[in-house]
Formats: sequence, C-alpha cells, structure tokens
Amino acid sequence: MMGDRWHVEVDRSVCIGSGMCVNHAPDGFRLDTARQSHPVEPESDAGERLLAAAEGCPVEAITITLADGGEPVFPPEE
Repeated sequence: MMGDRWHVEVDRSVCIGSGMCVNHAPDGFRLDTARQSHPVEPESDAGERLLAAAEGCPVEAITITLADGGEPVFPPEE
C-alpha cells in the first residue's frame, strides 16, 4: 500500500463540513468558506492520515482510489 499514489475525492453534495478530515489530515484537506472539504492535492502519496480522514468522515464523503488504475482503496469494495 505505501508507495502507491492515491486519487482523493470529496463528494461535496454529501459533505457536511464536520472538519474531521482536516483534524485527521491537516495537510491533506481544507475547508472552503462554505465549510465544504476539498483535497489539497487530488493526487498524493498513499498515507495513513488520508485513510484515517476517509474512515473518520461521518457521512463517508471521501473516496480514495489508486491513481494508477482506479481500484478502490476507501470505501473498500464489498
């Protein structure tokens, strides 16, 4: 897993602006003036903090896929 590149997306129609992602990964996410989350970089190195942010989102607005191939990282496929 580490060494991979991840593509991070936030579904802003789902995001409630809890800020949990910013707490988990302050270098990975920011909230805009409407308190909507945005990934700082749409593609970044795989990391525990990004995964924790996705897992910690109360409305599961964050999806992570492998940048190379698009396989889901979070949420995992059933």
